[in-house]
Amino acid sequence: MKTVRLRKIGNSFGFTITKDLMEKYNLKEGKELYVIENSDGITLTPYDPEFEKWVSSFENTNSKFKNTLRSLAK
Repeated sequence: MKTVRLRKIGNSFGFTITKDLMEKYNLKEGKELYVIENSDGITLTPYDPEFEKWVSSFENTNSKFKNTLRSLAK
């Protein structure tokens, strides 16, 4: 487990992420991260949870109407 320390930056707070985590998760300066609040605290992720829901819905529709979509693609 890794820890970070919050630091005051102007009127806000921030923290640094180690280089190995930046490389592991392909993070770059300026990359937008998503903060997800849950019962255990917060989760910080580079993956958009709304896009994840969209992909799941698409996969469900795609498998349900696979033959129809294949016919329409011709």
